[in-house]
Amino acid sequence: MMQDQEGSYWFGTENGAFKLVDDSLYHMDKIRSETGGLVTIKDITQDMNGVIWIGHTDGISRIHGDSVVNYYESDGLISNDVWCIEADTQGKIWIGTIDGACTFDGQEFVFINLPEGEVDTSLGISGTRMIHDIKEDSKGIIWLSTNAGLFTSYGGQITPVSGKRDMHTNFIHEIFEDSQGQIWVSTKQGLYRMAENGAENMTEGKMETGKGIGSMAEDNEGRLWFVSNQHQLFTFDGHSLSEFQKSEDNAGPVVFQIYRDQGDRLWFVGYGGAFRLEDGRFVNITKRGPWN
Repeated sequence: MMQDQEGSYWFGTENGAFKLVDDSLYHMDKIRSETGGLVTIKDITQDMNGVIWIGHTDGISRIHGDSVVNYYESDGLISNDVWCIEADTQGKIWIGTIDGACTFDGQEFVFINLPEGEVDTSLGISGTRMIHDIKEDSKGIIWLSTNAGLFTSYGGQITPVSGKRDMHTNFIHEIFEDSQGQIWVSTKQGLYRMAENGAENMTEGKMETGKGIGSMAEDNEGRLWFVSNQHQLFTFDGHSLSEFQKSEDNAGPVVFQIYRDQGDRLWFVGYGGAFRLEDGRFVNITKRGPWN
């Protein structure tokens, strides 16, 4: 999910994308595969001009007002199997796919040369050139998480990060920048807090990661929330880790994404639906809300 500059919510599902307008959900019917079918949404971003960009299982889609333009491999996209998408502050769209990464300036797709990694056999879908996440930080540095490690791009220069900062895995999942400008990286082996010349694994020896750390978000008290092993939720207050205690009647979804909206509310979306955390309990948000 994503909340745009005007405060509207966008939701990505297995049946395409939806936009919330005046407490009503509208399906974006023009987002289609090259053969005309529905797509599964993987990521949503908004560029500096207010244009919405969506990555999905059959390419990417550009939404501006009522106009929808779909782009596919036949248009120059590196792969139709898109996993992440990011709009930078220079006007470029960064696209991560199962077969690598590329940028798009509205006219041309440009391939980004990254090393080949390994397949993560613990996941249902993986690839040697898979890109899991792309983020631009507050300094204008682009971070790319891959199955060959963590990389940054600045001024056109691609720099490998994992080996230089002694990260003990090349399976990188997501990147998050908190309100203090601190970069956090979730990986197969744990949660790393980045430093100028190194990286500290904040979870090593403190928890079982299994399939690794996933999505991250910061709440309005400055605590970092993150998913471990696809099922467990933890918080980190800068000093100690705490597991959020789920129960049979307060389990929420299998979390794919944790998201903080403009009202400082935490959303947990994934297999099982969309939920908000309110007073320590998961509230299921269906197509009828509750939105407020």
